[in-house]
Parts: sequence; structure tokens; C-alpha cells
Amino acid sequence: MQSGQVKGGTMATETPEKLLLSDKEAAELLGIGRTLFWGLHSSGRLPLPVRLGRRTLWRRDLLEKFVEWNCPAREKFLVMLEQEKQK
Repeated sequence: MQSGQVKGGTMATETPEKLLLSDKEAAELLGIGRTLFWGLHSSGRLPLPVRLGRRTLWRRDLLEKFVEWNCPAREKFLVMLEQEKQK
């Protein structure tokens, strides 16, 4: 059902995708466990998270780009991001 279609007399709405993901959600998005996720983060293999209050969250768009670019090491990923911005 498309957003805005009527179902049973009420408007059906789709939940938008989250922009920021918890470690659990980010690990699920990548198809790995939380322990491996944190290990990859600690070894510099994942994009850096952002802090929002006390929470540590990962940007969905960066995780998706990270996978699209074949999961490069963090430093290489940052260089690739910078090169993309300059285009």
C-alpha cells in the first residue's frame, strides 16, 4: 500500500527510514552481530559514529555507502568521501 492510500477508512502511512541507527540496528543493517560490529568499529573498519546526547549512533547513508564501496577501511573511506564531495 502506498503512503496516503485509504485502508478501512483511515489513512495508511509508511514509517520513514531512520537516519541514525543504534549499534544493534546498524549491525542488523550490515547483517552481522553486535560483537563483530564493535570489533570492526574498534579496529577502524567502519565509518565513525555521531554522538547525540549520551547515545552513539551511525548514519544510515554512510553505512550504505560503505557497503556500496566494498567496505573499505575507515581512512580509505574518508578519502573516498572527500573525493566524491569534490566531484
